[in-house]
Amino acid sequence: MQETESASKGRFELAIALAMPDHVHLLLCPLELTEGIYHSLSSILKLIKGRSANRINALLGRKGSFWQKESFDRIVRDQHEWQEKYQYILNNPVKAGLALRPTEYSWVVLGDKYK
Repeated sequence: MQETESASKGRFELAIALAMPDHVHLLLCPLELTEGIYHSLSSILKLIKGRSANRINALLGRKGSFWQKESFDRIVRDQHEWQEKYQYILNNPVKAGLALRPTEYSWVVLGDKYK
């Protein structure tokens, strides 16, 4: 989760990052690279996946691929949908029986605006 926070610097605004046992949720907004040009989702995910895979592999004493090449993304079109996705992600561990309340789940990082 630290890799997500450090990768965000100047590239995207993080709302929430949450790791489940078999998948990860991210809700983020790419930042402008230059006027009217934003960091691409593919470059953001490449950075996050690369840094986190290196760290996880080092902790596990292994090498090679860690993440799937594919990701499942959605464009959030308005504030209502943003809140809906945020609440879905936040409550995912509760729904899965991993915590009684979202605040009890350890594997979550909230962006600065959401703490």
